Amino acid sequence: MCQQLEKIAKRGCIIDDEQSALEFLKRVNYYRLTAYFLPFKTQEDKYISGTNFSQVVGIYQFDHDMRKLLFPVIEEIELALRSQIAYFFGHRYGALGYLDKANFSERHNHENFLEHIEREKEHNKQQPFVQHHNEKYSGKFPIWVIIELFSMGELSLFYADMKRADQKGIAKAFAVPSDKHMKSWLKNLTILRNFCAHYSRLYDAKLPGVPRTPKGFGIQLGNRLFDYIVVLKLLYSDSIGWTNSFAPGLCATIEKYRDLIELKRIGFPADWEKIIA
Repeated sequence: MCQQLEKIAKRGCIIDDEQSALEFLKRVNYYRLTAYFLPFKTQEDKYISGTNFSQVVGIYQFDHDMRKLLFPVIEEIELALRSQIAYFFGHRYGALGYLDKANFSERHNHENFLEHIEREKEHNKQQPFVQHHNEKYSGKFPIWVIIELFSMGELSLFYADMKRADQKGIAKAFAVPSDKHMKSWLKNLTILRNFCAHYSRLYDAKLPGVPRTPKGFGIQLGNRLFDYIVVLKLLYSDSIGWTNSFAPGLCATIEKYRDLIELKRIGFPADWEKIIA
C-alpha cells in the first residue's frame, strides 16, 4: 500500500479493494481527492465511522458528471452574451466604440481595459482572424471581433462597466428582471464556469458568491450548487433544450448517485425537480 493510501486508511477510511484504490490514485491527484474527504472529517482529523473509499470516489465521479452536464449550458449562455453585447454595443456606439471611454460608466478603467486588449491581441497573434485584422485593418478590431478574445469573466466585467441604460438593454434581451440581477448572475456564472473549468469540487462546496434573488421568486438563492443551477435556468434562453435535455440529464445524474450523495450538501431542496423543470 502506498503512503497516501496508508494515510487515508489510518484516518479511518475503509478500503475494500486496495488495488483498485491504488489504480485510482495513479489517475487522480491525491491532494485533489482529499477535498472530497472533507465532508467525512471529524475535529480529530479522522473520518467518521463507516467512511468508505469507494463512496468518496463515487462523489468525485458525481462531480465529474455534473461538470460535463453544466459546461455546455454555461457555454451557450456565454456565446449568447458575447453576441448580445457585440450587437448592442456596436449598434449604439459603432464598430470601434469600445475604444472611447466616454461610452462606458465612470467605474470603467479605460487605460487598463485597452492594455488588456493589446495583451490579448499579442497572446492570440497566431490566430487567423487576429492576423487578418492586423494585416488588413492596421490592428483595428470591430467590437464583434475583439469580443471573441474575451473570457467569460471579461464579458462579465465589460457588462458591469457599461452605462446603466445599456446594461438594462442587455438584461431585457435575456428577460432578466434588472441590470442589478444581470450583473450579479453573470458574476456568479463566471464563478461556476471557473469551478467547472478547473475541476474544482462542487459537492458540499460553498461557492464564493450569492446570486441576487428575483422579487417574489419563491425561494431565497444561496451559495450552493443548486442556487447556481437556478441562475443557469434563469439565463438560459433555450427553454425547450432545458426541458428536453438539461433537466432530464440532471435528474438522471442525481438518480445515478442518490445512494452516495446528500442533496442538502449541494443545496437541493425537497421540491428541486419542480423548480428545475
